Amino acid sequence: MTELTKSTAEAGTAQKAAAPAEAEPAIARVTQWGEIRHRFLANKLAVVGLVLVGLLFLTAAFAPLLAPFDPLAQDLNNTLQSPGNGHLLGTDALGRDQLSRIIYGARIAVVIGLASIFLACLIGMIVGSLAGYFGKATDSVLMRIADVFFAFPLLIGAIVIIIAMGRGVAPVIISLGIFTWPTVSRLLRSSILSVREADFVLAARALGASTSRIIIRHIIPNSIAAVMAYAAFSVGSAIVAEAALSFLGVGVSPEVAEWGNMLASARDFLGVKDYLWVYPSIAVVLTVLGFVFVGDGLRDALDPKLR
Repeated sequence: MTELTKSTAEAGTAQKAAAPAEAEPAIARVTQWGEIRHRFLANKLAVVGLVLVGLLFLTAAFAPLLAPFDPLAQDLNNTLQSPGNGHLLGTDALGRDQLSRIIYGARIAVVIGLASIFLACLIGMIVGSLAGYFGKATDSVLMRIADVFFAFPLLIGAIVIIIAMGRGVAPVIISLGIFTWPTVSRLLRSSILSVREADFVLAARALGASTSRIIIRHIIPNSIAAVMAYAAFSVGSAIVAEAALSFLGVGVSPEVAEWGNMLASARDFLGVKDYLWVYPSIAVVLTVLGFVFVGDGLRDALDPKLR
C-alpha cells in the first residue's frame, strides 16, 4: 500500500513537472513618447487642432485635385459673382474662382509657415545652445545680439528685408525666420542652463565626450520640449505675418493665389461684396487656431511637471 501511494505521488509530481508553466500576465511597457502621445490625445482641443492642421496639409498637397478651376484663370464675363452659380464661393473682380484661390493659398501658407519657423528654430537652437552651454562672455554677446533683433517689430523688420531682396516666397521666409529666432534661442538657453550641470552631462564630460557631442546628444534632446511647443504656436503666427505682408503689398507677388493678396483685393468691396474677405479670413482663422491648439497640446504633453 505504501509503495502504491509512493508511486502515485511520483506520477503526480512528474505530471506537474511535464505540464507547461502558466503564462505570466504581460506587463505593458509605457515609453516616454507613448506617455506623451497619450497625454496629447487626451486633450480634446489638441485633437481638434491636429485635425485642422491635417486638413490644411491635405488641402495643400492635393490642391490640383480639389480646386474646381485654375486659380489664375480670369473670366471677365463673370466678375464679382456671388457664391453659387457654378462658383461655390463666388468670383473676384477679375472673375477668378474664390474657392480655387483659397485652396491654392493653403500651399503658400504651409510652405512659408513651416519653412520660416524651421529657419528660426535652426538659428535659434545654434545660438541658444552656444549661449546656454558656454555661458559667461559667449552668453552675454549672443544674448545682446538677440536683444537687437527683439528691438525690431516683426513686420517692419520683415518689410525692410523684403524691400532689399525683392518680393517673393523666399524673401518672406528669410525675413520671418530672421526676426523670429531670438525667442527660440532664449527658450533653449533657459532650458540648457538647468540641464548643463545634470549628472549625465557631467558624466559625458568626464568620459571625454566632445563639446559638440554633449550638446547634440545630451543637452538639446533634454531641452527641446519648450522649443517644440513654441514652434507649433509660431507656425500660425508666421502664416498671419505672411498674410499681413501680402495685404500690405510687400509679400508674395499680387497675382499669386494667397490669402493676404485676396484680402487686399477685397478692400475696395467692403460692405458690397463681403464674401471676398470673409472666406479668406475664415481660412486664416481656422489655420491659426489649428496650430495654436496643437501647440497648446504639445506644451501640456511635454510639461515635465506632469510626468
